[in-house]
Amino acid sequence: MHTILKFLGTAAAVFLTVSIVPGVEVGGGWVTILLVALVLSVITLIIRPVLSLLTLPVTIITFGLFAFILNALLFWAMTLVVPGFVVTGFLPALLGVVVLSIFNWLIQKVL
Repeated sequence: MHTILKFLGTAAAVFLTVSIVPGVEVGGGWVTILLVALVLSVITLIIRPVLSLLTLPVTIITFGLFAFILNALLFWAMTLVVPGFVVTGFLPALLGVVVLSIFNWLIQKVL
């Protein structure tokens, strides 16, 4: 039950991010939002830790700022996997991942 609530919280955070950030759009309604939340969860659990380990020297040199770039690139890469999810550039991806992280954190604290 806890996992389902976390997933629905992530889906709500994705919905709020799409509603607020210009340049991040979803065409397809709730099904696409749920698919984005699922793909984001898989990327967060599997792909991001591996890439974080591989880019650790660059992250240390940039005092952790490269982690934002890595997260934005992974957020932008979801457009290749999820049909109907569109991010128009790198800056909307960077702003989108920051807003998504804030919303996701707030929703998880409430739950």
